[in-house]
Amino acid sequence: MDARDLLPMGEISQRSGFAASAIRFYEAEGLIEAHRSGGGQRRFERSVLRRLAFIRAASNVGLSIEEIRAELARLPGNRTPTKADWHRISRHWGARLDEQIAALQRLKGGLDSCIGCGCLSLRSCAFSNAGDWAATQGPGAQLLPDSLRKPHPTKRASG
Repeated sequence: MDARDLLPMGEISQRSGFAASAIRFYEAEGLIEAHRSGGGQRRFERSVLRRLAFIRAASNVGLSIEEIRAELARLPGNRTPTKADWHRISRHWGARLDEQIAALQRLKGGLDSCIGCGCLSLRSCAFSNAGDWAATQGPGAQLLPDSLRKPHPTKRASG
């Protein structure tokens, strides 16, 4: 490979929209690879930009780091992935997006009725947390549908 085909961290960061720290994180997680210059600086193949775009899209859909890693592992290692390769690994997202859309619609319906009530009927409000009972259910927004409560992208799922 010609060294001119390798891009420095600053250019990858600028072109991908990811902070350098996020790029280093994805490298440490094995989602992207970097070469090192003689001085130890990271250099990336242009194809890393496509992988980073995929990581952003997959994160926006709600995939965890582990799920993104599994999806990227399905890409060919001996050539630049094609549009067909990307389509093959992302086509199952339709069901996940449908689930998220349905959850958002339920949330919207609940908010519409909540906003309309003027908080005069907390006993029947779907978003009321009387007595802070949600604190016993674990961290996060417990009143949101599961599909809308995704873990922090830098935290690994336990188990």
